[in-house]
Amino acid sequence: MTIARVARFFCIALCVMSAFFCGALFFIVHNHTIDFSILSQYHAGRPSLVLDDEGNEWGKFRLDRRDPIDGVKLPQHLINAFIAAEDWDFFKHNGISWKGIVRSIVVNIYHGRKAQGASTITQQLVKLLFFDSQKTFTRKIKEQLYAVLVEQQLTKEQILYTYLNHVCFGCGIYGVEAACQRFWSCHAHEISLEQAATLAGIIRSPARHCPLMYPLSAQKRRDVILGKMKHLDFITNDEYANAIASCVTIKDKNYDTIAPHAQEMLRAQLESVVSKTALYSGGLRIQTTLNYTMQEQANNAFHAEMTKLRQEFGDDIDGGMIVLDRKTGEIKALVGGFDFVASKFNRATQARRQIGSTIKPLIYAAAIEKGMTFAHTEMDEATEWLQNNTIWAPKNYNNKFNGQITLAYALSHSNNIVSIKTLLKVGAQSVINLAKKCRIKTNFHTYPSLALGCVDTTLIETAGMFNVFANDGMYVEPHILSWVKDRWGTRIYKATVESEQVIDSRVVGQVKAVLCLGPERVKKMYAPQHWVQSEIMSKTGTTNDSRTCWYIGSTPSYTTAIWVGFDDNRSMGHNVYPIRTAFPIWLAFNCAVAQPEKTFSYDPSLHKIIIDERTGLPSHVGKKGAIGILV
Repeated sequence: MTIARVARFFCIALCVMSAFFCGALFFIVHNHTIDFSILSQYHAGRPSLVLDDEGNEWGKFRLDRRDPIDGVKLPQHLINAFIAAEDWDFFKHNGISWKGIVRSIVVNIYHGRKAQGASTITQQLVKLLFFDSQKTFTRKIKEQLYAVLVEQQLTKEQILYTYLNHVCFGCGIYGVEAACQRFWSCHAHEISLEQAATLAGIIRSPARHCPLMYPLSAQKRRDVILGKMKHLDFITNDEYANAIASCVTIKDKNYDTIAPHAQEMLRAQLESVVSKTALYSGGLRIQTTLNYTMQEQANNAFHAEMTKLRQEFGDDIDGGMIVLDRKTGEIKALVGGFDFVASKFNRATQARRQIGSTIKPLIYAAAIEKGMTFAHTEMDEATEWLQNNTIWAPKNYNNKFNGQITLAYALSHSNNIVSIKTLLKVGAQSVINLAKKCRIKTNFHTYPSLALGCVDTTLIETAGMFNVFANDGMYVEPHILSWVKDRWGTRIYKATVESEQVIDSRVVGQVKAVLCLGPERVKKMYAPQHWVQSEIMSKTGTTNDSRTCWYIGSTPSYTTAIWVGFDDNRSMGHNVYPIRTAFPIWLAFNCAVAQPEKTFSYDPSLHKIIIDERTGLPSHVGKKGAIGILV
């Protein structure tokens, strides 16, 4: 078949299809109408309530829809921004833009992918009002036919204003008036050119461009819209230059929750298990593990101590905090940063930082599994190792060496040299295997520096790992969602929680007893009323150049993990340690919260012996350097 015949065949086929489509269109347009009473019936539904572990409301998910705005109040640059972003030929076509279809086909062929759509604003309105998001050929045809009908029954202005009152801007925000109120605390008729372009840029993909969550992505998309407006002569070169030079700023402070970072974490999880319609307007009751009182106490402790740190280190120092129920893994409180409005980034779940010395309990657990005890001794001395074809000569945090010391002394004082020697004796892979059992998800290496925690992880993962030592070797998945019920009380979702015995309770008991030694030394520095009224096991962590300070401590009731640092991972300076950064937050919180349990449990087969912390030889209570370990 020649090229000419192929071309002729496709032309005939196209003509037949066009004739059929136009005939069907003519028939429907002249024989059908659409009942637009749906517009007056459209409402925000019932908000879904987020409940804490005692049934108290701590947040809600709802459609943020305020009074619709009429067209005479909309500034021209707002209208132009949406025209430029979504439908250049809006005022020329009859619901379907054949020019836009041809243009999108050409662009998509050129890019080799779907780079541009061809739906008009009228089609998008039809989809919002009459169809779901299911993408089928039949639905697309119906959408086009409905678009023509809408154009027959409403004016262009009515279509545009209805669309602007119903379009989604992400995070449960619908309509330009609601978006302006949430993002800038102003009305739609008051917004600037750059704000209008920001709104127009969101609707192509609210999940990626909502400025509440992704301000940089929103700004990049806004700049694209400004470029289109300039290309269409909607704005001058000077207006373009002034608008594009500005940053996307959000002034909204009206989040109605005590734990905004936790609510956004919860939102992402819920949107994967229930429909968005049900979540934002279905009146669901969402049971979480959060405790309202503990969240308040966590907020107070974190913000009070972080305010002091900001006075010393600057206003961009930040961090994260998470509190787990020791036995169940339930998240009782979560702080994702100092100011949710300034940054939606959740430092408790999203930030990946080097784990530092908080990895050391795993090293000594591996040593105990290999048959060692905490009475075993090693030399703490200047040592060099070959790592990645480079000579590596690490030091201890105080730049001193202690000579012969026990493993108990090494762990309780966070000694580096002995930790590295122990890692190399038991094998790096043994430690990596334990870390993976504790659900640390990162790319491990087998270099000696693994002993100093030169691997990236998140705070929630590290808290889950450390909680294994508080929980007798049982890993329980940190989680915040329990179940979801519909508005009639029927349970429609129940969370499943992963749990597994990952380390033998005898091994964990020996490590736990040593992890209690450090807090006992620190306890002497505080008055009884300023100390936690229960046993404590803890581990500090400081990464290279004091880029991150960790403090993770468990009481018999809760495991609380905290890190402090800069988001860009720069150094906080010399001699900056967790005891003056992260630890005060931990202590302030755990002194404020009730501690139902006072003492840890241990495997009954273990027994206590008293040894000299340096030599490992038998000693007795009261003698200098005497410590108790379990064997």
